[in-house]
Amino acid sequence: MSNSPEVQIERQNAIQQILASGPADTQQFLVDQLTALGFEATQSSVSRDLKDINAIKTAAGYELPSVSVAADDEIAKVKDLLRDLQPAGPNLLVIKTAIGAAQRVALALDRCGWPEIVGNVGGDDTVFTATGSAVAQRNLLSKIERASARN
Repeated sequence: MSNSPEVQIERQNAIQQILASGPADTQQFLVDQLTALGFEATQSSVSRDLKDINAIKTAAGYELPSVSVAADDEIAKVKDLLRDLQPAGPNLLVIKTAIGAAQRVALALDRCGWPEIVGNVGGDDTVFTATGSAVAQRNLLSKIERASARN
């Protein structure tokens, strides 16, 4: 079974398309759907893929989270760790955190799935977040500020 990064991304995209049409009651259902689409999939690969795409298990089955709600929840978990947000050039946002919290904040940002974020690097008390453009940087700054201002 080929599990190259490209195949994994294609499989995860297919899972997202399946879940966009409605919840999947079991992982086996997803395995069957993927097989019908020509993918080689196992329950364990589907389980990893569901985790990677931040799918959630509800009473109805596996679903994609609402991006804005999920992102706000991720930022809400770390908002007390944020100290300062500063643009640095057109494609970099420097996020100061509580000591020892940068990795946790970087992970929360990764899990938000915001398209403005190209990548994050977390040190001890600083996260460098790369964006694709100056506009993306401004949008990201606004999103973080709005999400961290909410209860």
